[in-house]
Amino acid sequence: MKKSAIIGLITIAISVGILFSLNANTDTYSNFKQAATSNKEEHVMGYWEKSKGTYYDAVKDANHFSFHMKDEKGELREVIYAGTKPQDFEKSEKLVLIGKMDKDKFYASKILMKCPSKYNDNLVEVNKDGKVEISKDGEKKI
Repeated sequence: MKKSAIIGLITIAISVGILFSLNANTDTYSNFKQAATSNKEEHVMGYWEKSKGTYYDAVKDANHFSFHMKDEKGELREVIYAGTKPQDFEKSEKLVLIGKMDKDKFYASKILMKCPSKYNDNLVEVNKDGKVEISKDGEKKI
């Protein structure tokens, strides 16, 4: 074999190895039940349970924020975050928590929020006859 062919095969083998090692660290989303049985940090996706409110007292402890979240399966758990309350938390549509379960509480090390887009306030619908209808909060206007 030529030296260039051998170098090419080695380069391809190293590239494939790097791709596999990068792919091995990807995490998938789990729910509270799966997080309770895991010994590693999990990514749990869900929604803030607004009826339960939040607890944050910056004077008492600026690094303690807690709230209740319902995961994708509908299971409700208390979440404790050792950090300050995220800005615009109340506006978030969806949450992704990274952390571990301990008994019946989820201790988050990170909170990722999906906030509503400023571009989705008005929905525009064009009818077959060419008329444009703009709807805001479910109300149609012509």
